Amino acid sequence: MTQRAYLDWNASAPLRPEARAAMIEALDRCGNPSSIHAEGRAARALVEKARAQIAEAVGAQAADIVFTSGATEAAALALAGRGLQAAPVEHEAVRAWCDLSLGCDEAGQVAVPEPARATLQAANSETGVVQTLPEGLAVSDFTQAFGKIPLSFDWSGIEMALISAHKIGGPRGVGALILKRGIDLPAQIRGGGQEMGRRSGTENVAGIAGFGAAAAAAAQDLDNGLWASVEKLRNILEITIQDRAKETILVGKGSQRLPNTACFAIPGWKGETQVMQMDLAGFAISAGSACSSGKLRSSQVLEAMGLPEVAAQGAIRVSIGPQTQAEDLEAFAEAWGYAHDRFQARNAGGRG
Repeated sequence: MTQRAYLDWNASAPLRPEARAAMIEALDRCGNPSSIHAEGRAARALVEKARAQIAEAVGAQAADIVFTSGATEAAALALAGRGLQAAPVEHEAVRAWCDLSLGCDEAGQVAVPEPARATLQAANSETGVVQTLPEGLAVSDFTQAFGKIPLSFDWSGIEMALISAHKIGGPRGVGALILKRGIDLPAQIRGGGQEMGRRSGTENVAGIAGFGAAAAAAAQDLDNGLWASVEKLRNILEITIQDRAKETILVGKGSQRLPNTACFAIPGWKGETQVMQMDLAGFAISAGSACSSGKLRSSQVLEAMGLPEVAAQGAIRVSIGPQTQAEDLEAFAEAWGYAHDRFQARNAGGRG
């Protein structure tokens, strides 16, 4: 293998050429989007174009989109001080603000008895498990589902949703909160009153322009069926991995999942060790959410799904995209299988 293979799309998708081009154009505009002169109006036009592109892609209205520095800030804006109920399978940016009183079953499905007092993700970043969102849900994290499966904010009946640019091939450091019309949401960042008074601070024009272009391109990919092809590759990978290692636990296998996500575990073989071994072999994968990597404890998501700690600690995630080639996954499966054989040999020799 002469080149590295990037298999960590759920952490951050590669920058789309459409997003790069939109960002370069925006960087050449010198105006402040709050200024009323021609240069300012030109910058404002880029922001509003992106707002419309994102709204169309996510099934919302342009006036519903509030730009933020990312989905983490959007979560804080939507959740701070509300004490909403959530399950431990949520991303840390959501868990930080919530009462973790909701449970989930072994398939990763969450029951929400009081939707108006709860938040529930559309899909999980570690396992790919897709949730059925109840009518009247207070908040949903769309971050991983957006661009990979069909979504419509207007049809969902949800009050608020979180999205991020870099998960769909846009730039890092920009996201948005989507609000149902008529909701009064106090600003946490106050000052100039930008973003309809909900989030002050001069807009990141280049980042927002890239976000809009990425959203339009992602919607086109979804319409063209690209993710169905991705799902076929993911399924072949899982079959290959299980054939090579019969003890493999495929997490979330019984649930509807994102088409690009494979989470599997080998009890006793630390996920962090697998990630390092695969990195040296030329493959970028993860041992869970990128935001929780480096922590010593096993995944709260997998623990909530009932996986024993020894299995949860042996889990890795392979997440792919439309640019992933079958050859990349074949080479990964071969390298992973070789490392697995060495792990088994060490165990058989009593050296653990």
